[in-house]
Amino acid sequence: MTEFHQEPRPGDLIEIFRIGYEHWAIYVGGGYVIHLTPPSEYPGAGSSSVFSVLSNRAVVRRDRLQDVVGNCRYRVNNHLDHKYTPRPVNEIIYSAKQKIGQEMPYSLLSRNCEHFVTNLRYGEPHSRQVRPSEVIPLPPECLLGCLSWAAKGENHYDPHAGIKMSELKSSIRF
Repeated sequence: MTEFHQEPRPGDLIEIFRIGYEHWAIYVGGGYVIHLTPPSEYPGAGSSSVFSVLSNRAVVRRDRLQDVVGNCRYRVNNHLDHKYTPRPVNEIIYSAKQKIGQEMPYSLLSRNCEHFVTNLRYGEPHSRQVRPSEVIPLPPECLLGCLSWAAKGENHYDPHAGIKMSELKSSIRF
């Protein structure tokens, strides 16, 4: 894996660490990224956008990297370069720019922000955050409970569950 705050190059995948999940963008140069985000989200939403997983629509936006990152950590993470050959940078950038402003279907399991950027870079949508063999169907109220609990932080202790958030995060992938 690469170092945090490594200087990105056009076509690089940017992994942004938000509370409870990772947001993904693709660097297009000049300090800007293109990413898939809920229509109502604003740049720098950070952890508040954890509820974006409940949306079924998303829009492709071009924003300043620093605005998208906000106070979160990020890194360049071209994690599939060993598996797929990246498309030529000019094709990646052209394809990404052609999608700006488009609204598209969003699905946590099959059309999330990581699928979006890996498809741009490799021509293959892929997400490590979602593994079909690990998906357990839950009613929406359970998901909302987990998300609100995740927003409370690493050391939040739930006396009913008898577990710290840090222990839960190591066993659940959003």
